[in-house]
Amino acid sequence: MTRQGLLAGKGLAGLLKLALLISVIIAGNLLTSGIVDGIEMDVRPTNEPMLHQIIMISMAAYIVLMAIPFVPGVEIGLALMMILGPKIVPLVYGCTLISMCLAFLIGRLVPERGIIKFLREIHLVKAASFLESFSGLSAEQRLTRLSDLSPRRWIPWLLRHRYLTLMLAINLPGNMVLGGGGGLAMMAGMSKIFSVGRYLLLVAVAISPLPIILLIFGDRFANWPI
Repeated sequence: MTRQGLLAGKGLAGLLKLALLISVIIAGNLLTSGIVDGIEMDVRPTNEPMLHQIIMISMAAYIVLMAIPFVPGVEIGLALMMILGPKIVPLVYGCTLISMCLAFLIGRLVPERGIIKFLREIHLVKAASFLESFSGLSAEQRLTRLSDLSPRRWIPWLLRHRYLTLMLAINLPGNMVLGGGGGLAMMAGMSKIFSVGRYLLLVAVAISPLPIILLIFGDRFANWPI
């Protein structure tokens, strides 16, 4: 096969992978909307068994969907907390923590070579070269290199205070443009500059404000329209 044929084949493979990724994100968004619509139901003794089943299915889907970048899976947890009140808050909090850790772990385990190859296949050569320059570096070496390459003076400060930065980003309104909670967690894992223990503590604190508010004042918010 000629060189042009090989390049065309790689380009096609990259486009197919990109199309698959976009399809997963779109499907995740549609599924999230469907689940949120499906759990908007009256809570009565007669439908309690069915409600429990819906909650368990919703929680399983919530863990998976929230871990996918650019999918607003958090809406499922918010809908459940607003409809069912404080009694569901600990379960939603635990599932949120699991989902954020799952996304971080996936980011940690994804081979950098695979990401670099994918970027080259879709002709993002500069991004691939930039990522390749970090291969084999330790966390401290990555931080030093990022600081050296940063075009803005405030970026090194953000890198030094990366745990606080990530915590604020997770709670930032409109963070879906950055990938949402799952996307931010996955990028944190891929960066290899966050320790597992500190990340777990950070996320446990970062996602706690709303659950705490709902545990204290939840009865006033229960059955509010979503």
